[in-house]
Formats: sequence, structure tokens, C-alpha cells
Amino acid sequence: MIDIFRSEWTKIRSVRSTMWTLAIAVLALLGMSALLNGTADDPVEGARAIAMSMGGVMIAALPMATLGVLVISSEYRTGAIRTSLMAVPTRISLLTGKIVVFTVTSMVVCTVATAGALAVGLALAQPPSVDAGAAVQVALGSALYLTACGLFGLGLGTLIRHTPGAVVSAIALILVVPPMTNQLPGQWGDIVAAHFTTNAGMLVVTGHGNDHLGPWSGFGVYMAWIAVALVVGGVLLRRRDA
Repeated sequence: MIDIFRSEWTKIRSVRSTMWTLAIAVLALLGMSALLNGTADDPVEGARAIAMSMGGVMIAALPMATLGVLVISSEYRTGAIRTSLMAVPTRISLLTGKIVVFTVTSMVVCTVATAGALAVGLALAQPPSVDAGAAVQVALGSALYLTACGLFGLGLGTLIRHTPGAVVSAIALILVVPPMTNQLPGQWGDIVAAHFTTNAGMLVVTGHGNDHLGPWSGFGVYMAWIAVALVVGGVLLRRRDA
């Protein structure tokens, strides 16, 4: 597996799109933190300053999901997937290598970016007091959420194998459909909305639960959605021709 990890790391760092998508995600986090905290009315409470510092998370989720899609769909587009499968005949090992390398890369970049966004936001807002524990939890939760969005994109890319289709599906499931589920009627509609992809996943970013889930249980539900996409994608990867 070490050789697979090394190969996937070489692929992900040598492609120009990786640097661009990561840079866009970082700029979205830092830019929105500076904008929201820099234009806020004084005084700003610590909890509000922390929340505004993570105001770019939903925007940053899109380039991270796109990067997750590109990790595998770009190989299908160029035909390089055939070479990869010749080098690693065990297809699940290849997918596992992509998941591990992407997860580590994303967590490192996103943790640094969310910490930077938090530092910028608090420096501009200058709240009278800040709950350090809450700040760390929200920054770490945001990094985990963004990494999860990227893994969702990777799962959808494995399923669909077509970059535009997988990116559009990721945008729909991350940004478009979740708010629409809030319009579902009755108690069952409320349950579906609370457990639907990013409606559940974003709880770890806000640090607050809803009537059905807490921040970490909501993130667990989001990871279950992602696991389904990755597992189904893995099954199809084994069965379909390259």
C-alpha cells in the first residue's frame, strides 16, 4: 500500500487543478472571514465572531468537492485509469489509496485554512471574550466537514466517472437539495430534512444541534451518506470496465 500511497500523492500534487481548487477553498475561507468580521457592527460577541469566521465554509465546500471528483474522474477522462489499474490490479486498493491520500491532504490544508480564517476573524472583530474550546471545535469541525465534502465528491466521481456530471451531482447534494428538504411537510419531512446530507453535516460547523441530532452525530450521519457513495462506487469500480 505504501507504493500506492506514494503514486497517488505524486498524482494529486503534480496536477495543476489540485493547487487551484485548494487555493480557491483557502481564499474563500479567509476572504469571507475578513469580509464578515471586518464589516460587522461593534461590539461583536465571541460566539458570533467565531461563526462569522467560518462564513466561507459553504463556498469552500464546492472546490473541495470538485477536487474529490477530479481525483478519479480526471483519470477516466484522459484514459490514465487503464494504466493505474494495470499497475494496481486490485481495484479496491487503488480506491483506498486515493481516499487515504485525499483525506490526509485535505485535512492538513483545511485545518490550516480554518485556523487562519479564525485568526483573521478574531483579529478583526476583537470580541471582548472568546471560548477557546468552542473556537477549536468549530475550526476542527469545519476542516472535517470540508474534507467530508471532498470525499463525497470522490465517491460521486467513482460512481459517475464523468467530471461535469459528478460535479453537478455534488453541488446538488451539498447545496441545492438540502435546503429544499426543509419544505417537506409533516413530521417525516422534518426527520428527512434533519438527516439529509449537509443539513446534518453542517451541524459540526455551527457547533449546535437540531431537534434530532447533535453536532457530532450529525457529522456521523453525513459520513454515512458519504460511505454509501464510496461503497457503491467501489462495487461498480470492480464490476465495470475501465
